Amino acid sequence: MTSKAPRFLPYQVRWLKDTSKVKIWEKSRRIGATYCQSFEDASDCIAHPGLPVWFSSADETAAREYIVYCEMWAKLHQRAAKVLGEQVIDEKNGVKAYVIEFRNKSRIHALSSNPKAFRSKGGKVILDEYAWHDDPDALWAAARPCIMWGHPLRILSTHNGQNSKFFRFVKDTKSGKLKWSLHTTPIQLAVQEGLADTIAGHALTAAERQTWLDDEHANCADEDTWQQEYCCCAVDSASAFLTYDEIIACEDPSASMDDLSGISGDLLVGFDVARKRDLSAIAALEHYGGMSWLRKMLTMQKTKFAVQKETLWGTLRHPKLRRCCIDATGIGMQMAEETQDEFGKYRIEPVTFTNAVKEDLAYGLRRKFEDRAIRIPPDFNLRESLHSVKKITTAAGNIRFDAVRSDSGHADEFWALALAEHGISPDNGPVSAASASGRGESRNMRGYDAEETSRFVRDVRDRKRRGNRYAGY
Repeated sequence: MTSKAPRFLPYQVRWLKDTSKVKIWEKSRRIGATYCQSFEDASDCIAHPGLPVWFSSADETAAREYIVYCEMWAKLHQRAAKVLGEQVIDEKNGVKAYVIEFRNKSRIHALSSNPKAFRSKGGKVILDEYAWHDDPDALWAAARPCIMWGHPLRILSTHNGQNSKFFRFVKDTKSGKLKWSLHTTPIQLAVQEGLADTIAGHALTAAERQTWLDDEHANCADEDTWQQEYCCCAVDSASAFLTYDEIIACEDPSASMDDLSGISGDLLVGFDVARKRDLSAIAALEHYGGMSWLRKMLTMQKTKFAVQKETLWGTLRHPKLRRCCIDATGIGMQMAEETQDEFGKYRIEPVTFTNAVKEDLAYGLRRKFEDRAIRIPPDFNLRESLHSVKKITTAAGNIRFDAVRSDSGHADEFWALALAEHGISPDNGPVSAASASGRGESRNMRGYDAEETSRFVRDVRDRKRRGNRYAGY
């Protein structure tokens, strides 16, 4: 009997009540999983005389912390337990462990992540932060036979990408391929079940819990960390189309302009249209001397089309406007048509998104970052939007580009910037043009000077060479 019953949160209670032979815990960081597991292990040692427990974590400090927890639970159970400190358990291979021994001869060994530590051992096995071990394959090969005589196995970890063995274990358990017991505890569930209240030391309202979550999210530095370390979402970093290094290398505080009147080069505008779910994004890009400068990125959420149009058209009336490329897919079609009627086909290019078109747009933008021929403001939301796009190869071998939809959008700034960048056509030198029919100016050419007329002819030629691939008209 314990002198004082410990207080566990509901997700911890569910783990402790689960007596499955193999349990795997897909979890957020710092939710008390190791604390909870140490209680189970100390309780098992008290209930089963002579039980050997083998605990392995990714670093030595975690192993020491675990032993402290186990000693605490032994005292709580009012059972004698002696911390033996660091012991050599395999002299040949130089394997050491922190050991705590109970009066009934049960022992808990907190090991390093060295796979050799499990060789020739038997008993209960706990693999803590398994995805972060140096050699998880070798560790698994050494640890799995330890439970062959009926002992339990526990695997606990946050994710470490989609190439880890832990991710494959979770995936195979979810699919039913592995008949293991899976527990999944993202930070949102942990907070819902009292984690933030415990940290605060008093009961919180639902609004206060959400504020706590929002603050943690906002201070997480990047979305990949939030998704993987807290939300139980394994991030496939290898599929990130733009790396953080590539993005940060092109950040420049001087790129941003509150007032676009200071633009002296060509103004290129990209507009990614949305209404309810995602953000509408307008990228205003200045191009001169072979360099692109993102002067302003405007985003609008759940904004009426009339307001979006007014905002866009205000930007397009800039005297240095060269071209605006608009997402004309679905709900963007009408916006593109009306804008084209207002500003002319020469300046407005509707772009219908297909997989092939998005691939060309994405690679066109990435080349700019790889060549460091673009400068963008150092902005957190912009950086995350650019990094969020993943290159995905489908089962049929097709390539598509997508991003995780979140409260911050759906890579809308990425596509707005890619559309603006697409508006830059190669300058192949001056081209003259004359009308053979002698007719007056068309509506689309009205008011243009000779230089603008020459640009128009070059752009028509460029579109023909591209096969009008992007044209929505």
